Amino acid sequence: MNKLRKWSRILHRDFGYFFIGTTLIYALSGIALNHINDWNPNYSVERKEFATQISLIKDAQLKQRVEALIKEVAPREELKKYYFPKDHYIKVFLGGGSSIVVNTNTGEGEVELLKKRAIFYHANFLHYNPSRWWMWFSDIFAGALILLSVTSFFMVKGKHGITGHGGIYTALGFLIPILFLIYLLN
Repeated sequence: MNKLRKWSRILHRDFGYFFIGTTLIYALSGIALNHINDWNPNYSVERKEFATQISLIKDAQLKQRVEALIKEVAPREELKKYYFPKDHYIKVFLGGGSSIVVNTNTGEGEVELLKKRAIFYHANFLHYNPSRWWMWFSDIFAGALILLSVTSFFMVKGKHGITGHGGIYTALGFLIPILFLIYLLN
């Protein structure tokens, strides 16, 4: 039993250290995705209304005037494409998902600028398993979490271990999700 306890501590410690970064990535992303109805975890959205004097009627020079509009209201953005979704309105698509909508009669419009959230965008990107390589790494990480859980049973003995209050905490850790399932599935 002492040998099992020794190896449990070694494995728990070393795998724990190795996967700290991955644990933080999945934890931050998990919190962000849990609240996806409250905010956009990938992008911050900034909307600004404006009025322009640039004519946006359909003719041979429209593209140049659309580019001039972009320089006026969103100078850091680049033109992707544009179209007229309905009479007297032009919608301009910009890089990174940003857009501009303008009433071609009045010149009044709104620019919507999307900016990637520094940490959350990248953590969520990894959480969605973007490649086969990352999927395998994530599976190894999931296996390591199982190993971390199992080795914790053998690390401490006595009243603080699995046969003492550690066992009570373990039982509660299983009971809470089970109760939520019972409640949510009925």
